[in-house]
Amino acid sequence: MPEIALQFDIAAPRAVVLTALTTHDGLTSWWTTAVDREDDVLLFDFPEVPEPFRLRVERADQDRVVWTNAGAFPPHWAGTWISWELAEQPGAPERTRLLFRHGGWQPGSEEGVPAVAGTWAELLVRLKDHAQSGKVQPYFVTARRHDAP
Repeated sequence: MPEIALQFDIAAPRAVVLTALTTHDGLTSWWTTAVDREDDVLLFDFPEVPEPFRLRVERADQDRVVWTNAGAFPPHWAGTWISWELAEQPGAPERTRLLFRHGGWQPGSEEGVPAVAGTWAELLVRLKDHAQSGKVQPYFVTARRHDAP
């Protein structure tokens, strides 16, 4: 079963990276401008996509953030999970090493993995830029806005 795995070293403290992964302002600064929350499920809207991606927050602490797909959309994400592991860079306590993984792809969905991996790479560059500089540069901009999580 394929898995997307990307590692980035970020010149920002772990708390800053964690904020970018767990708050409305953080997520809308690098991923999409339309984020909502229903209990423990994050909803991400994207331009020209018929319904939001629904990701359940399974864990969110200083070491790891884990989401599981909580909806039927997109179909090729069914059963997948996303993990963000945060650690200090060796010898650099004010810098973060981020290991991103997206796995659990079902048989038959493998052909879409390379395209998803490319999008995640673009997103993680924006996450890194945001954490290091505070720059707001979401990859997806949509007119639909939601309440903050």
